Amino acid sequence: MQNAHPMTITEKIFALHSNKDFVKAGDLIEAKIDIALANDITGPIAIDVFENTGAKEVFNKSAVVMVPDHFVPNKDIKSAQQAKILRDFVKKYNLTHKFDVGTMGIEHALLPEKGIVTAGDLIIGADSHTCTYGALGAFSTGVGSTDLGCSIASGSTWFKVPSTIKIIFNGKLNKYVTAKDLILYLIGDIGVDGALYKTLEFSGDAIKSLDMDGRFTICNMAIEAGAKNGIIEADDKTKEYIEKHFHNNYSRKPLFLKSDENACYEKVLEYDTSKIEPIVAYPHLPENTHTISEAIKDNIKIDQVVIGSCTNGRLEDIKAAAEILKNKKVHPNVRLLVFPATQKTILKSIELGYYQTLIEAGAAISTPTCGPCLGGHCGILADNEVCISTTNRNFVGRMGHTSSKIYLASPYIAAASAVLGRIGSPEEL
Repeated sequence: MQNAHPMTITEKIFALHSNKDFVKAGDLIEAKIDIALANDITGPIAIDVFENTGAKEVFNKSAVVMVPDHFVPNKDIKSAQQAKILRDFVKKYNLTHKFDVGTMGIEHALLPEKGIVTAGDLIIGADSHTCTYGALGAFSTGVGSTDLGCSIASGSTWFKVPSTIKIIFNGKLNKYVTAKDLILYLIGDIGVDGALYKTLEFSGDAIKSLDMDGRFTICNMAIEAGAKNGIIEADDKTKEYIEKHFHNNYSRKPLFLKSDENACYEKVLEYDTSKIEPIVAYPHLPENTHTISEAIKDNIKIDQVVIGSCTNGRLEDIKAAAEILKNKKVHPNVRLLVFPATQKTILKSIELGYYQTLIEAGAAISTPTCGPCLGGHCGILADNEVCISTTNRNFVGRMGHTSSKIYLASPYIAAASAVLGRIGSPEEL
C-alpha cells in the first residue's frame, strides 16, 4: 500500500523537526536543530551575532560545537585572536564539547568520530562541507554565520525544503576507484550547479559497498555540485558505526529513516560504476573532470601533493596512501604533505605502521588542520606551482598564488603521483 503522503529521507527529517505530519519540496518551514557547528573562521562572526541577540545562554550546551581547525595551530596573531574568541566562548557558556590543539581534529571528521552527530539529526554548520554527515542518514548543511548565531540562541532556523535528485551508482568498483572518484564523476556529469539547492540522495550497490569513510567523502562533496545536502539511507554499516561511536549521551536517539517507495524525486540519475575509472578534476573547477588515462597522456608535472582534509583525511585514506608508498620514494621534485583528520586517526596510523611507511617514503605529516586546503598555512603554493590534492576545491588561488594550479583526485592517485613526479596511476609503479 502506498503512503498517502510519501516523503524522501530529507523530507521526513524536516517533518519531524518542524512538528509536521508532511512536508514537500518548496515548503518554507521553521525547524529545530540538533547540532550547531562553527570553526575558527566562521565562529567569531556567529558569536558576535549571538551576543547581539541579547541571549543569556546558548539553546543547548551539548548541541553547540566550536572546533578550531582552519588556522590552528595558530599561524599568526590574527588567527590566534580568532581561536581565542572560540576558546573564551566555550568557557563562558561551559559548552559540553571542548576541542583544541592536541584534542581536536578537522571538524567534519571529528564530529562523527566523537559521536556528536547521528542518524535522523538536523545539523547546521557555518562551513559549506557540513553536508558530510548525510553519510549517517542525517540532514546536514552549511549556513551563514548570521543564521548560525541566531540559531545558537534560539535552537531553530528556517529552511526551504529542497527537492531531491536520486543518484544510483550500480556495479562493482574497478581497482583504485573510490568514493572520491564517484563524486567527481557525478560533478563532472551534472556540473558545479547541477544540484543547486537540491538534496542528492545516493543509493545503489556501489554506495552500499562503500565503508563509512567512503560515504563521508561522497556526502562531503555534495556541495561541489551546488547541493543543499547529500544523504545516504542508513544500513547495517551505518548502524554498526553509530553503535560504536554514538552513546546516546545527548538526550536523543538515532532515527533510521528511509525514503518511501513512491517518494517524489525531481529526477533519478543512474550510473554504471564498472565503466568508471579513477577521475582527476583539472583546474579550476571540480566539474572539469578527466579520466586518469587522459591525465597520464597529458604528462602533468607536479610540485606538491596534499593527502588529507575533511574529504580524504580518514584512516582508509591514510591506509590507501601507505599502500601505494610502501617501499617507494617521493619524487625528488615533489613535496608530499599528509594531514590526518583526527588525533585518533594519527594514533591508529602509527599503530598500523602507516606513519613509518609514509615517513620512510619522504612524506611530511602534520597535526590535524584544514591549513593547505583553503590556502591558510602548512602548504601554500607559490606562483605557477602545480598541486594534486585529495581536498574538495580547486578554485583559482584556493591553495595559494592565483597562478598556481590544483588537481583533485583520490589518495591512490595522489600517492602514485607523488612517486612519479607527475599525475599518474598506481598501476604505473
